[in-house]
Amino acid sequence: QVQLVESGGGLVQAGGSLKLSCVASGRTFSSYGMGWFRQAPGKERDVVATISGSGGSTYYVDSVKGRFTISRDNAKNTAYLQMDSLKSEDTAVYYCAATKLVFTTSASLYDYWGQGTQVTVSS
Repeated sequence: QVQLVESGGGLVQAGGSLKLSCVASGRTFSSYGMGWFRQAPGKERDVVATISGSGGSTYYVDSVKGRFTISRDNAKNTAYLQMDSLKSEDTAVYYCAATKLVFTTSASLYDYWGQGTQVTVSS
């Protein structure tokens, strides 16, 4: 069982930055692929970025490429999402998730989810 706790959300002006953190319980963090997803009101939960267990492979949805950076520190059992040049359309609840697969962008294949953290970007 893996428990995930996100932090770092908040209110920021357009063009600003936030860094989300996701701390995982357990001793096998490096064996899990990690993903960040987001869900805006009235919309489905969509993938934002994913990273393999080693950190060697990453994926970004087109709308955040060049603005967001996913990373992980396996020694600290923590995954990060650095968000720069934020836009109003980035406003959503952001979730981190862990998958037993090496790498996937499909939300249905993630086994564990955090409680979510709200990110609000004012224009």
